[in-house]
Amino acid sequence: MREKSVGKRKENVLAKFFLKSIGNERWQHITIPIFLIFLSFFAASIIILALGKNPLGAFYNLLQGVGILPKPSYAAYKSMLTDFLSLLNYMTPMVFASLAVSIALKGGLFNIGVSGQMLLAGFIASITVGYSSLSRIVAKPLVLAIGIIAGGILGGLIGFLKYKFNINEVVSSIMFNYIIQYVLSFFIHSYYIDPVSRQSKYIADTARLTLVNVEMFGLKMDISIGFVIAIILAIALKVFFHKSRLGFEIKAVGANPKGAKYAGINVGRTMILTMVLSGVFSGLAGVTYYLGYFASIQPKVLPSVGFDAIAVALLGNTNPYGIIGASFIISIIDRGSTYMSSMAGVRKEIASVITGMILLFTACTAYIQHKIRDNKDKLSYMARKEAEE
Repeated sequence: MREKSVGKRKENVLAKFFLKSIGNERWQHITIPIFLIFLSFFAASIIILALGKNPLGAFYNLLQGVGILPKPSYAAYKSMLTDFLSLLNYMTPMVFASLAVSIALKGGLFNIGVSGQMLLAGFIASITVGYSSLSRIVAKPLVLAIGIIAGGILGGLIGFLKYKFNINEVVSSIMFNYIIQYVLSFFIHSYYIDPVSRQSKYIADTARLTLVNVEMFGLKMDISIGFVIAIILAIALKVFFHKSRLGFEIKAVGANPKGAKYAGINVGRTMILTMVLSGVFSGLAGVTYYLGYFASIQPKVLPSVGFDAIAVALLGNTNPYGIIGASFIISIIDRGSTYMSSMAGVRKEIASVITGMILLFTACTAYIQHKIRDNKDKLSYMARKEAEE
């Protein structure tokens, strides 16, 4: 009996420690994702060990590859700073795309067509502004405006089909992905193909949302204009959902459409506006991807960013601030995998495995929250029982 009681006390101590670490409801949107990321890297470590490699060394190389830790040597005009700025440039479309997914999720919708919306916005901006002779002062804002309009129209169309004809947004989004992918591929191959790269022709630097090879401090840096815009809009989105009437209506419709309708909210209009707003951010992701990080479009290929954004939005708990942090972590994994592969001898695919595990564990968030509440109830019951004895 004594050994049994000692065992129970040890279990209680572990449970209390676990609950104290991630059980605070106020901080769960931060603590649970961190716990899930830790689990993902722990699982990846087991795989790397099974391959006969050192996981700590591999993760160290991962951070070296993105400018968080120093490399042994650098090429001319390169340093930790240039690597880190390249990471932020790579991360920018991910932030926009993840915000697009989160907006739809808050409205009770699932925008799986972010990649198609990105491709459409990037293509239209490329052929209208990217190949023009407009000055940079006019071209760059125009690229952003086209991204907003193109993405918003396609997102709104998906929302309209959902409202008017009850066509599931997942089905219509996937169909639009295929339509856009192959129709635009036809136009690129017919009119805009580069015979050398077999991609679309490169856009003019004046229209590009990344300032390439900017010479400063004896270095050549790639500076993303879109990154600053992404951070500002993420903050604005946080305020929008907490302070504005439309933000409240979107959350109300997402939580309970019937209850929202009973409360006098126009559910159809709100549904369409939700997808318009989601499409706007998808369009911004598209122009910062195809006219920012890249300067051309690869035919017949949808950007993987649109699908990775689902994992990032879930990991960030659909919170704009959480999404910025989650985008940073996923971008480190994706961007640093090449250097990790060359230095540690660990295949690049391990990075995809880690991302997949993060998505898998993130899907368990609701279960973890349930177990936390369950354990809290058990501990409080046992505490009352001990006090009575």
